[in-house]
Amino acid sequence: MTTPSASERVAVVTGASAGIGEATARTLAGQGFHVICVARREGPIKALADEIGGTAIVADVTDDGAVDALAGALDRVDVLVNNAGGARGLQPVMEADLDQWRWMWEANVLGTLRVTRALLPKLIDSGDGLIVTVTSIAAIETYDNGSGYTSAKHAQAALHRTLRGELLGEPVRLTEVAPGLVETEFSLVRFEGDADKADKVYAGLTPLTAGDVAEVIGFAVSRPSHVNLDTIVLVVKAEHVAEFMSDNAGQSQRGRIGRFCEVNCHEVLRISWKVCACLNIWIGERAGYNAVQHIRVYAGVA
Repeated sequence: MTTPSASERVAVVTGASAGIGEATARTLAGQGFHVICVARREGPIKALADEIGGTAIVADVTDDGAVDALAGALDRVDVLVNNAGGARGLQPVMEADLDQWRWMWEANVLGTLRVTRALLPKLIDSGDGLIVTVTSIAAIETYDNGSGYTSAKHAQAALHRTLRGELLGEPVRLTEVAPGLVETEFSLVRFEGDADKADKVYAGLTPLTAGDVAEVIGFAVSRPSHVNLDTIVLVVKAEHVAEFMSDNAGQSQRGRIGRFCEVNCHEVLRISWKVCACLNIWIGERAGYNAVQHIRVYAGVA
């Protein structure tokens, strides 16, 4: 573990022990940030922090005291990546497991709220802060048997998007990154360690990797301070039409996913102390199989 110098920009990444969080920590360290690697598991984040010259802080985003201690340990925060969260179970509403729902809402929604609220004063004080919230295509679409996760992700996105308006006039940008199928520990956790069920989620397609998502986050972080990448949706080509999910028996099935492609080049945005211009950018295939479908870029005009 190292301590950031007074001149180093500091990025906090939650859920940094594996997957998207780990990849994002590496990406931001490569951009010159001192990365605060936050997760519940000490071993993986300590090894990661030692490797990238960052700092490991063990904290559970569902624990008020742990989040307060995290905020108290930091003198400066320039970037916050809200990545901690996940899914548990895949049941129809009639068979919903309330404990699994509580965990998903605590980790995805209230966890994002706790960390954002605790670090927001430091992000504002930085003079050029950025909050990246990793939601999901499930924050935009719904699918059968996934109501616990999709409802939590919709709520997490609503929190993030509301904050976008509340912070107009403050030196903090907000970017929502909504990935589709990413092959990480996500499905293994969802199915309580059942590797066969987890593998079937990705059967028949080439999923995104954690590195793909981290690259997009790194791009958003590296934009100049007057540019706000508002919403970024990235999916694999096969997800343009359908997403592969697994039912309780572990059988591969298609769930309707649809495209998020509201191309309104003259969308009327919030009118406040400044006028915002909206530029909708459609980006086709990336790296042969990825597609960043829709990016909204907001540029403040004095």
